[in-house]
Amino acid sequence: MKLSAWLTAANKHRTTRIMNVEVVSPTVKVFTFQDKQCAKAKPGQFLMLWVPGVDEIPLSVLDVDRERAKVSVAVKRVGEATKALHSMKAGDWIGMRGPFGNGFTLKRGKILMVGGGVGIAPLTFLAKNLASGKTSKIVVVIGAKTREELIFMDNLRRLCEEENVLAATEDGSYGVKGLASSLAESVMAEEKFNMVYTCGPEPMTRRVLDCAEKVGIYAEASLERLMRCAIGICGSCVVGGYRVCRDGPVFNINQLKTFKDEFGVWKRDFNGKRIPV
Repeated sequence: MKLSAWLTAANKHRTTRIMNVEVVSPTVKVFTFQDKQCAKAKPGQFLMLWVPGVDEIPLSVLDVDRERAKVSVAVKRVGEATKALHSMKAGDWIGMRGPFGNGFTLKRGKILMVGGGVGIAPLTFLAKNLASGKTSKIVVVIGAKTREELIFMDNLRRLCEEENVLAATEDGSYGVKGLASSLAESVMAEEKFNMVYTCGPEPMTRRVLDCAEKVGIYAEASLERLMRCAIGICGSCVVGGYRVCRDGPVFNINQLKTFKDEFGVWKRDFNGKRIPV
C-alpha cells in the first residue's frame, strides 16, 4: 500500500465500543477496544482517541492483538478529556484515528529501556516485540514518584526476566530512591549496551540521551507534544523543524542533537506560547 493510501486509511475516523477497562494505578487506566487499522500499529506509534462531546487526544499504543484486532492504550488522568475517558466503562462508544507516526527501530543485542510514568507503556509494547525476536538481553529502568504509580512491572518482568527490571521512586517507597535518569546513568556506567530506548517526562529523556551520547550508545526517544491534526498539517507539534506527529514521535539521537536548545527545555501551549517543559 502506498504511503498516501495508508495515511488516508489511518486518518479515516472510526467508532467502536470499549471492550474492557483496567485500573493499573490511582491515576492510570488501560482501555481496550477493537479496530483493525489501529491493530496494525508498531511499537512507538500513536493513535488519536476521540471522547464524544469532549475532545480528541493522542495516545501511545500499549499493545495490539492483530488476529483479534484488539488495541490497548494506557491513559493517565491529567485533564478534561482524560478525566471524561476515565469515567467511561465497557460498552461505551469512542472514536479513533491512526496509527500515526514513526515507531522505534527494532535493534538486537543488549538493550536498555528507560521509562518514566505512563511513558513506560510504549516501551512495554516494544519489549514484547524485542523479546519475541530473541534479543540477547533487555534491561528496563522504570521511574515514578511513588510505588503505587509504578505500572506494568509484572509484564516487563515476564518479558525481560525479573532481575533485569529495575525501579526508582522519588519518595524511596520502592527500588532506588531518586530519578529513573540517575539510575539509568549508573546502569550505563556499569554495562555496555547496543541500544537505548527512552520515553517519559522530557527532562528525564533529555538526561538519558545526554548520557547515552557521552558513553557512545545509539539511542531513540519518544517525544510528547501538543497534537491536533496528527498528519503534519497544523504545525502545533513542531520541534526543531520537525513535526512530531509525522517525523516522530520517535526520534534518534542524531536528530535530537540538532535541537538541544529546545529538547527538554521548552514546548508550546495551545496558544503557541513557549512554556517550560
